[in-house]
Amino acid sequence: MATSTNKTQHPEYQYLRILEELLSAAPKKGPQDDPTTAVFVRTMRFDLSGGKFPLLTTKKVFWKNVVAELLWNLRGESKLDFLHEQGVTMWDPWATKEISEPLGLEAGDVGPIYGPNWIHWRTADGREINQIEWIVNGLKKHPEWRRWKATTWNPGNLDKAFLAPCHGDIMCFAQDGVLSLHMSQRSGDFFVGVPYNIGMYSLLLLMLAQVTGHKPGEFVHTVLDAHLYASHKEGAREQLKREPRPFPKVTLTPEITDIFNFTMNDFTLEEYDPHPFIKVDVAL
Repeated sequence: MATSTNKTQHPEYQYLRILEELLSAAPKKGPQDDPTTAVFVRTMRFDLSGGKFPLLTTKKVFWKNVVAELLWNLRGESKLDFLHEQGVTMWDPWATKEISEPLGLEAGDVGPIYGPNWIHWRTADGREINQIEWIVNGLKKHPEWRRWKATTWNPGNLDKAFLAPCHGDIMCFAQDGVLSLHMSQRSGDFFVGVPYNIGMYSLLLLMLAQVTGHKPGEFVHTVLDAHLYASHKEGAREQLKREPRPFPKVTLTPEITDIFNFTMNDFTLEEYDPHPFIKVDVAL
């Protein structure tokens, strides 16, 4: 890893230290043909109260993808139409005809994993629960309560999709007008996926804080099975040679008070100066 005088100060080093650890970690076989090394339970903390946004800088993270995926999840959709409208194709490999049809889905449909479980959770007695709406209403009325959480892990839906939900188990913590958010991630592709997960849930914290009248606090990210694919190791070594740069700023259209009314145009990324993108193949 590149040396730096601010190595203990820049929050991106939390990610880089885990990435470095994964290069020499023990092997752990997964469902893919691409072998991995893995570690169990690693946590990163990012303070959003100072106006900086933790979009990694040691390789470019595509901001449009971060925003589009979060808005797609908040729409409660499993079909990829909204992502395609934004020119985002990162989910396409998991929604091919060969993958979707055996599950009773159309091509272009990933099944009930993230958005459908957040927004359209079906109860045993036939009711539907919008977990995000429930959190927002709860934080407005009783921010001091300890129950404002949501999950994408629905055992009743696990056999209805090719992928089991990797992320999306969130818990909110409000204190003295400041809102923090913890996200527990079951499975983390540390080189490709986790940088986008950091950005997406940090953005969700900003949105929740705005619509509930709080100031943003800390995003805490726990990855339970953190793994690095063998085909990503060369890219990881390249990334570890790079020095983190200052985090960018993100602003939201201040007039938005309903979390479901945000659009792609309501987020502004400023002062983002990352190192170049590092291209690798995604493991299916």
